[in-house]
Amino acid sequence: MDDGRRVALIRGINVGKAKRVAMSDLRKLVEDLGFAAVRTLLNSGNLVFTAAGTIPAENGSRIEEELAARTGVSARVTVLTATELATVVTDNPLLGVAGNPSRLLVAFLANPSELPRLGPLAEREWAPEALAVGSRVAYLWCPDGVLASPLHRAVSRVLGDAVTARNWATVCKLDALGRAS
Repeated sequence: MDDGRRVALIRGINVGKAKRVAMSDLRKLVEDLGFAAVRTLLNSGNLVFTAAGTIPAENGSRIEEELAARTGVSARVTVLTATELATVVTDNPLLGVAGNPSRLLVAFLANPSELPRLGPLAEREWAPEALAVGSRVAYLWCPDGVLASPLHRAVSRVLGDAVTARNWATVCKLDALGRAS
């Protein structure tokens, strides 16, 4: 059952000096769209809010449009229900392999129909890295770090801006926020 709790992931804001957006401005923007109980996590485009009776993908489009209109920042927004995020957390098949939550990534696809594009990558051997494809996400274990990861580069190359990634620690914090909202 959808209780209206949503988690929004905004791709590429506040990374380096480009695409800077204050979290207070982002919260106000989302509140002005009529969403309630808006909370941000960290300074990197993570939101939790309530939008009862709405479709998550439409929530993302509305936030994208308003973000561009108000700030001039163009960024892909992926929205999931809090229940979908909880499933992402409970279904992670790499927890037994990954020893560092900052090097275990969850790549969220804006459109889950893009998942088959990862098929060829999932068939490859990536050791010591690992890739697992879920119902809405891909899980990437990058033991030598994200910047040094051939797997991360390959997933980014295949999916482009249709994906945004968060490390495991952030995903778990967002899940806790989504459950508490």
